[in-house]
Amino acid sequence: MAFGLLMTVLFSAAAAYLGLKVGQVFEAAIPIAILAVGITGALGKKGGLGQNVIIQSIGACSGVVVAGAIFTLPAIYILGLEVNFWQMFLSSLLGGFLGILFLIPFRKYFVKDMHGEYPFPEATATTQVLVSGEGGGNSAKTLVLAGLIGGIYDFVIATFGAWAETLSTTVMHWGQVVADKAKVVLKLNTGAAVLGLGYIIGLKYSFIICCGSLLVWLVIIPLMNLIWGGQVLDFMGSGLMQTVGDMSADEIFRTYARHIGIGGIATAGIIGIIKSAGVIKSAVGLAAGEFRKKPGESVAKAERTQEDLPMKTVIFGITLTLIAVFAFFALGGVVSNIWQALIGLVIVTVIAFLFTTVAANAIAIVGTNPVSGMTIMTLIITALVLVAVGLKGNAGMVAAMVIGGVVCTALSTAGGLITDFKIGYWIGTTPRKQEVWKFVGVAVAAATVGGVMMILNKTYGFTGEGALVAPQANAMAAVIQPMMNGGNAPWLLYGIGAVIAILLTVFKVPALAFCLGMFIPIDLNLPLLLGGAIAWFVSTRSKDKEVNAARLEKGTLIASGFIAGGALMGVVSAILKFAGCDWFLKGWNTVAAGHAASGAEAIAIVPLVAICAYMILSSLKRK
Repeated sequence: MAFGLLMTVLFSAAAAYLGLKVGQVFEAAIPIAILAVGITGALGKKGGLGQNVIIQSIGACSGVVVAGAIFTLPAIYILGLEVNFWQMFLSSLLGGFLGILFLIPFRKYFVKDMHGEYPFPEATATTQVLVSGEGGGNSAKTLVLAGLIGGIYDFVIATFGAWAETLSTTVMHWGQVVADKAKVVLKLNTGAAVLGLGYIIGLKYSFIICCGSLLVWLVIIPLMNLIWGGQVLDFMGSGLMQTVGDMSADEIFRTYARHIGIGGIATAGIIGIIKSAGVIKSAVGLAAGEFRKKPGESVAKAERTQEDLPMKTVIFGITLTLIAVFAFFALGGVVSNIWQALIGLVIVTVIAFLFTTVAANAIAIVGTNPVSGMTIMTLIITALVLVAVGLKGNAGMVAAMVIGGVVCTALSTAGGLITDFKIGYWIGTTPRKQEVWKFVGVAVAAATVGGVMMILNKTYGFTGEGALVAPQANAMAAVIQPMMNGGNAPWLLYGIGAVIAILLTVFKVPALAFCLGMFIPIDLNLPLLLGGAIAWFVSTRSKDKEVNAARLEKGTLIASGFIAGGALMGVVSAILKFAGCDWFLKGWNTVAAGHAASGAEAIAIVPLVAICAYMILSSLKRK
């Protein structure tokens, strides 16, 4: 427990810095699992697998709480306003608690009842690390070797810049012409970790996700340029002056097309909620059943591996947390009066509860939580409601961001917790123990993140020369500022996304996976398809089903190693940058040293082909 809390502090600080610097919050669960296995081995402990699961479960609070906080709260500084430590701490703490409590009733449905239906890529990789570390043998050797290859490969890209991190069609002259004239661009991230993620997701879901991306980048963006190329489309009343034709494909994606994905995710989530109404009703019925039991009435004891916190405890916990949220809003300087605090409480309760299952569903499918998209939708709803009740301007912006921070952390925590539950289900952990220590981990992470953000604001700042980029927070600020000053939301774009999600559902295409592809940048989606194609290839070469299954399993080990190595070296790279110790590496950076981007991309093809060949050939050796 002490080691898990130490990991929470360290990784919260590292993840906060990296997230504010480049906008990517690395997933801490896998590096912490690797460190836990290493410590267990170094101490010569026997039967340490259960303890390692708890270490990982506590430490993983760092990544989810950081994501919830840094996507929203720095926007207050960016807008030139002030937020204090207690507001940041309580926003993260209460949001994290709600995420845990709202998800507990759905644990059994996602991890047991739906077992085999979802790929759970991140949980798969973490479980492989923990089990292989405990068991040793050939599996451990395969995982370690793949981890070294994937880690060094990604570290060389991120730190040395030996080749381009992204391949693009613009590397060729004709591709640049097409990008400039027709706004058609395709991109592929060359990282080993993303490739491994695609392998575990599999061909089916990775293909659906990529179809969403291709619809945006090959159809919607070019069509917008063709139809409105000479016009300025300011859907939000933000004072935008640039015409669509003057924007690059990336700018059109960020300004317009991504909002279509957000509308699709929200609608797909609502459809999913309607479809899972029976599950929600069952969870509510289970809670109500405990309160209806007479004193002394016997209760059938659940098996240890299915033992959650008692539903009475969960209900009381939700009630107390919501009372605390109301008190925080009313007395913590978030809103102006009790009526507005009540409105904020209703927004938090409804959105956090309903979209908890959406966040869990997204993590189960692609291992990526679309929390930033759902938070933008939350901010828009919050802004509309707060303006309607008379809270606007600077005070309204602070209130909307803090309320959005609570929801964002709740959804992020719920998504991370479903991963922990799945790991525990595969290994045989008692869920109740994971749930209890998750509260402690969230509290420690919330305190750490609040302190780190205040330090980073004083040291670097979020605006001006040399400031931290904080891309998600800047996006949130760009959304909320015009709305609190008389602007509007891009309802047309959200409506298009909603129509797409409804049509997908009618034609029985998984709408959430498709719309996630519309929202996530294409360079992170195409490698998923490449990894999924490799998984299909190695698992279909033999006429013997057992041989195919063995090859697929070995490939899963290799893919897990890629993810683990990439995650661990991402932490190392972040620490080097944070400590200012990467100065001696800059001379090695071929891109920074003046090499043409086209040359760096051409070089990148060779190692990418090599790492794909390694994954295929090594998997096919399993007979």
